[in-house]
Amino acid sequence: MQTRLPQTLRNTEEGAEAEEILRKCVHCGFCNATCPTYQVLGDELDGPRGRIYLIKQMLEGHATTAQTQLHLDRCLTCRNCETTCPSGVQFGRLLETGRRQLALQTPRPLAVRAARRALAAFLHQPTLFSTALRLGQFMQPVLPAAVSEKIPPRAQSGGKWPTRVHPDKVLALAGCVQPAMSPGINLATAQVLDALGVQMVMANHAGCCGAIPLHLGFDEDALIDARRNIDAWWPWVERGVKAIVMNASGCGVTVKDYGRLLRHDMCYAAKAERIAALTVDVSEFLDGYTDQLHRLIKPLGTRTVAFHPPCTLQHGQQIRGKVEAILSVLGITVKLPQNAHLCCGSAGTYSILQSELSKTLRDKKCEALSHLGAQCVVSANIGCICHLQTGTSIPVMHWVELVAQLLGTAREIESS
Repeated sequence: MQTRLPQTLRNTEEGAEAEEILRKCVHCGFCNATCPTYQVLGDELDGPRGRIYLIKQMLEGHATTAQTQLHLDRCLTCRNCETTCPSGVQFGRLLETGRRQLALQTPRPLAVRAARRALAAFLHQPTLFSTALRLGQFMQPVLPAAVSEKIPPRAQSGGKWPTRVHPDKVLALAGCVQPAMSPGINLATAQVLDALGVQMVMANHAGCCGAIPLHLGFDEDALIDARRNIDAWWPWVERGVKAIVMNASGCGVTVKDYGRLLRHDMCYAAKAERIAALTVDVSEFLDGYTDQLHRLIKPLGTRTVAFHPPCTLQHGQQIRGKVEAILSVLGITVKLPQNAHLCCGSAGTYSILQSELSKTLRDKKCEALSHLGAQCVVSANIGCICHLQTGTSIPVMHWVELVAQLLGTAREIESS
């Protein structure tokens, strides 16, 4: 793609990167074929190719409007287009630049900015979110349907947190909303790792990975989160922790990007690179323990599950096949829907800010999952799990929770 970016912009790192990405685009349109919003809306400007044109025009100095903002806002940042693109266009990076520049040229109305700031603060504070969630569960019968359907039932206890001490240790991140919405995910991860002789540690003062403020355009807040987490984890890194294991793929893709996000911070750049290198999805970590898992959990009969691979796992982190392989070793038949490559519509705060589009994508995904005849749906990200559960009566859980259940069943059989 030919570009005419102003020299002042081309001389900046951001401008040079944007020009390089734009020049890789060959207008082929393969990206539109796998773009969720283009599939629903059929508008060229609601597909990656059209959004690339909008960003290109903006960077070249053309005027922008609220309509430009709408088309960029509608992007889920699922990055399916990156997986599809034969030219290697890094659309996610370009979109970051486009949204940042657009915010300078066409600021949102004050009320909208305040609402987005409040949303970031609310989801960013685990204690505040947990209190609000409990209140919402109590008031659920009288709340509007649009609000009520987003509130999950009270989480049931999944057993006791492991107390054994192991020489091998990994770090984990509690997360912002996961401890309140689905505490069983962290518990199940700790239980499975404990059975494998690995101790999972939650570092004090580690909090939000930064994804929520980053996606809402509050870049500095996201960097503050990243630095805080690095400070909390660094003593454990110096002690030789094996890995930083992520059981929320949305957090994983963000923490793996700390090196890039903090590349200009002289105090944190090297540490951020080290943290990013240590970070693995739980499926990547358990992939090295499949034989041991098989010995602990002998196949317990036929069971079929449907797997929804989150975009942050399959497109953001480019991890495919590992979850399916682990579950298959344990005797589980794993089925993927025909639209497995498409986003479910959760996408962080997208389900709140673009609720109608989000519901349409959710319903398409749930319909495809329902045709698989599975006993449950498993996924790898808290946002996807909760979003899908609002659109189906089939139980939806994290795949690690399923592994922990099988582990518990195997122990009961062994002791009987």
